Amino acid sequence: MDAMACMLGRQSTPAGFLAEPAPDDDEILTLLETAMRAPDHGALRPWRFLVIRDGRRHDLGDIFAAALAKREPDCSPDEIEKARGKATRAPLVLAVWAEIVENIPKVPPIEQVVATAAAVQNLLNALHARGYNAILVTGAPCYDENVKAPLGLAPKDALVGFIHIGTAREGSPVKNRPDAAEFLQIW
Repeated sequence: MDAMACMLGRQSTPAGFLAEPAPDDDEILTLLETAMRAPDHGALRPWRFLVIRDGRRHDLGDIFAAALAKREPDCSPDEIEKARGKATRAPLVLAVWAEIVENIPKVPPIEQVVATAAAVQNLLNALHARGYNAILVTGAPCYDENVKAPLGLAPKDALVGFIHIGTAREGSPVKNRPDAAEFLQIW
């Protein structure tokens, strides 16, 4: 696939539209090679990826449910179950975080998070080029120590999101994209 066509054709597919097949572990490694090409001031390589598939998705769902119950003690049982189910909508989930290297004034934590986000974008484009569909999901679980700790992250680390990966069951909704000229200024 032509690189421009790939980037112009990529869009997020809601996790509920994703089914098998998803890339196997060997293909994930190949696809992650694109993430290794992300801009990375200081060559810290802060990005980390955790493969979550099969029954481990249910374990992640339990983590999401427990974290929500602690974060919002008055939430309903339906909200708890909804949080639990978010981890099992796609056949493959990658947790992505920046393993923050502290006390490097030249490369503050925000730059390490930006480098990780660039790695994610490279991976999303590579997935699209290989015919897979995906979405990066963020939200409250990314900022919750009750999610980060069970995944092995240190408090200093930044959980960037969860990439849900698979193949679209049906045509995913096409998003209207804004005109790029609306976002460009000439100084």
